[in-house]
Amino acid sequence: MIDHISVGVSDLDRSARFYEATLGALGLTRLMSRPGTVGFGKAYPEFWINLRAGMPPVARESGVHICLRAKSTVEIDAFHTAALAAGGASDGAPGLRPHDRVRYYAAFVTDPDGNRIEAVTFPSE
Repeated sequence: MIDHISVGVSDLDRSARFYEATLGALGLTRLMSRPGTVGFGKAYPEFWINLRAGMPPVARESGVHICLRAKSTVEIDAFHTAALAAGGASDGAPGLRPHDRVRYYAAFVTDPDGNRIEAVTFPSE
């Protein structure tokens, strides 16, 4: 249903480094760079960052977050570790999250601007 997503960032170079490491753990790479924007993906740019100079940090209470599918719990752990090493913050350590309809494993991070990014997988065991 969704073809691609983009988030605003206040420092394109800093955010490109953050997302190269963080999304790289999920198999996405930098596929395109244009003035003011960078696109990441597997076959085509599915996740974009766009420079918004002077943008204030994203308010935690905004409620917005983006969730990306991972292949395994190992990828989720690597996503979380990479995000923290690249200047992000944890907003929920990797772990199993039982839900009334489905059991899933996820981790939540915030990028240097406060954008909330989740990685999720649905383990069969």
